[in-house]
Amino acid sequence: MAQNQALTTPLFNRYAERTLSRIGDFLDDSSVPVLIHGDLWAGNVIAVAGGLPVLIDPAVSYSDRESEFGMTTLFGAFGDEFYKAYDECWPLLDGWQERVKIYQLYHLLNHLNLFGSSYFEPCMNTLRQFS
Repeated sequence: MAQNQALTTPLFNRYAERTLSRIGDFLDDSSVPVLIHGDLWAGNVIAVAGGLPVLIDPAVSYSDRESEFGMTTLFGAFGDEFYKAYDECWPLLDGWQERVKIYQLYHLLNHLNLFGSSYFEPCMNTLRQFS
């Protein structure tokens, strides 16, 4: 989509093609899909009476649970307490911090398509890491 909107460059496209061709090197198919919020970032958590946190504006899907952390670590990361509590309930597998960068790339590319060229450099920098 970004190519069709003239939001990319030939180098960007080469990096994207290379990253896509190697996606299996970064992610495997051993994860079991779980129901996730899908758009979990600080702006989609509000506090109701008594300070109880409530999640809003879901984009629910069955996905790798690590994909949820693409957003939580990209835009307004949640505090360490969130990740510690999550890890106590359901520990993430070793290497999740590296795999989550692929999930961040998904959101960055989505933002490039939705909001334009201001997301070009973050996309390019991430693609460069995987090329």
